[in-house]
Amino acid sequence: MEKKQRFVGFYNPSVILTYLGLTCAFISMFRAWEEDFRWAIFFLMLAGLCDMFDGTVARRIKRNESEKKFGIQLDSLCDIVCFGVTPATIAYMIYGGSNARFFGLFAGFVLTLCGLIRLAYFNVTEEERQAQTSERRDYYQGMPITASAIGVPVAYIVGKLLATIIDRSIALPIFFSAFMLFVAFLYVYNFPVRKPHKKGMIIMIVCCLALFAGVLLV
Repeated sequence: MEKKQRFVGFYNPSVILTYLGLTCAFISMFRAWEEDFRWAIFFLMLAGLCDMFDGTVARRIKRNESEKKFGIQLDSLCDIVCFGVTPATIAYMIYGGSNARFFGLFAGFVLTLCGLIRLAYFNVTEEERQAQTSERRDYYQGMPITASAIGVPVAYIVGKLLATIIDRSIALPIFFSAFMLFVAFLYVYNFPVRKPHKKGMIIMIVCCLALFAGVLLV
């Protein structure tokens, strides 16, 4: 007779980084609410780093089929919070008390919606792919939602630089919203994006460090 679990879910070390990434996302949203955007972006990028390595950790741990499927669903649910809702919060709060913050709300909604569509589609296709092969995926279809961890600091840096040229009060939030809409489009547009492996991950870590340095300096 199968032993009844006291709590629903699967609890093993393979999900630790996923939960840590979710924690970073909540800290990021809190900093955004306080209009401390530098640290909001830092914790968003930290959530991205957690997501980058959670799959590597999971593959090193023995799991049954139910635990593997649980990991896929859990990762996607955390991704929509970390890289959909969190950037959306930043996009809204970056307007401050401006009457134009509706545009930030709209951009955040579109980003989250496109991210949600992408993740749901990925879950279906990934489950079908894993039923046919155990090989690792080499390409994504469209931009992965975790790209928000890089797109947000890029948008912030460029927006801040534009603010030194044109009206400081609108340059950053308007550019930020426009860039988030562009990223949202890339989430659902079907084009191949090579999945980073060891060298790619090292390059991305270096890029993240450089981007955060740029966030601090602008």
